[in-house]
Amino acid sequence: MTDVFFALVATWGLIIIGLSAYFSCLAVPVPTFAAMLAGGAFAAAGDLVLWQVIAVAYLAAVAGDQTGFHLGRMGGRWLHARLATRPNRAALFARAETVVDRWGGLGVFFSTWAAAPLGPWVNFAAGAARLNRWRFTLWDTAGEAIWVGGYVSLGYFFGSNLDTLADLVANWGGFATAACVALAAGIGLFRLGRHRKRP
Repeated sequence: MTDVFFALVATWGLIIIGLSAYFSCLAVPVPTFAAMLAGGAFAAAGDLVLWQVIAVAYLAAVAGDQTGFHLGRMGGRWLHARLATRPNRAALFARAETVVDRWGGLGVFFSTWAAAPLGPWVNFAAGAARLNRWRFTLWDTAGEAIWVGGYVSLGYFFGSNLDTLADLVANWGGFATAACVALAAGIGLFRLGRHRKRP
């Protein structure tokens, strides 16, 4: 799949980078990291312009997050009913709701880059929970800057080994998500323990 996206970026450039960044933020399963790595690598080779790659990926990601947020805001009940028939997605959405309830804007921030697979569901959950839209936007734009900047920079500086880099990033993404979930659970248990010890 990543090889296909490398080829698509080579042919269509910024269009594929923008579309993949937008739709991945709506829980469409596309390997956006591959498109951004390829964009960075092609910028290093002189086939694309670096600032354009970063700008298109960033604006598309923020637009996708905003779309998800407003879909959740307008159709929270419909979304719950729709996900009830899909247990795996319902579990992701429930986890995202927990993140939003417990961490608010900070949860949005970390979901955009440290726990990116959960990010689209956090967008929906934040909208459904009626998180303040300006607070959502502030944390979201900060997080997307890290996500986009990190992947494009990796592609730019290490693009000569693009296939190996893509494999490493894919594995690291899963590890980072698991680590963040474990850390959040640990903090939650620690707080619960402190609360129970109080008289």
